Amino acid sequence: ISSIVPAIYRAGIVKNGSNIHGVLFKGTPDGGDSLQASVPRRLADILGLNEGDGLTAYFVGEKTVVRKFTVCRIYDAVLSSDNQLVCMTSLPVMQRVNSWDSEQVSAFELRLKKEFRNSDDDSLCGMDIASTVYTFSSEDEPTFISRTLAQSYPTIFSWFSFLDLNVLVLLVLMTIVAGFNVISGLLILLFENISTIGLLKAMGMTDKGIAAVFMRSAGLLTLRGMAIGNALALAFCLLQDSTHLLKLNPANYFLSFVPVHIDWSGILIADAISLIVILLLMLIPSLFIAKVDPASTIRVD
Repeated sequence: ISSIVPAIYRAGIVKNGSNIHGVLFKGTPDGGDSLQASVPRRLADILGLNEGDGLTAYFVGEKTVVRKFTVCRIYDAVLSSDNQLVCMTSLPVMQRVNSWDSEQVSAFELRLKKEFRNSDDDSLCGMDIASTVYTFSSEDEPTFISRTLAQSYPTIFSWFSFLDLNVLVLLVLMTIVAGFNVISGLLILLFENISTIGLLKAMGMTDKGIAAVFMRSAGLLTLRGMAIGNALALAFCLLQDSTHLLKLNPANYFLSFVPVHIDWSGILIADAISLIVILLLMLIPSLFIAKVDPASTIRVD
């Protein structure tokens, strides 16, 4: 576990002028002890809110609690819908709304270390936490529910899996296209030097040795192209990461821009696999060398 963050969730109704909307308030340790709230952009559009505006919230329970918040930030919500808009405020404020002391919360958010952030480890960690709490809880304590982020938002994670499949298909297709381009280039190189091949064979050089010469030349050309391609791709990724040049429609993609994460190990593995596949494909045109007859290719004027 990388971090544990206590939180309080409570449903409420917010009002600005004549506009009202149901929301979910989330209190976290960040944000101090003031009546400030961060609201999602969708809620700001619905209620006509700007940063610095007042926001009246009603928390309905055994008694209705009213609080007047100040909008300190408008953020782009990734996973929210109109029926699940989340306003962020401080943990002490929500504890006072619930008439709780400083040690009472309604939830804990656990973040796993980077190497354990996958669906299997998430599920195992959730089951371990649930069983531990159940073991040490008494019967009169509230029911504890452990849910992973993937269980809470299955749709978006299914979408991510579909994107991963698309990336894999694109990489395979691009590798095949690149391989055939290299094959075409090597065949052109062989046809242009057919007399040289005949001369080398007449001088006693083996087909394997001649093929190695041309494959070495094509391999160096491939490496040079991969290096240039990687440099341009990394430069574009860094530009996108710093400027968010490519935008997305949040209504369709859950994000307002194309996010960038550079996985160095993944890049090296993809380059290595691509190079091996291309070198194997280059063996096909090298078979042409065995069919070259020195007697028909060498001319003496």
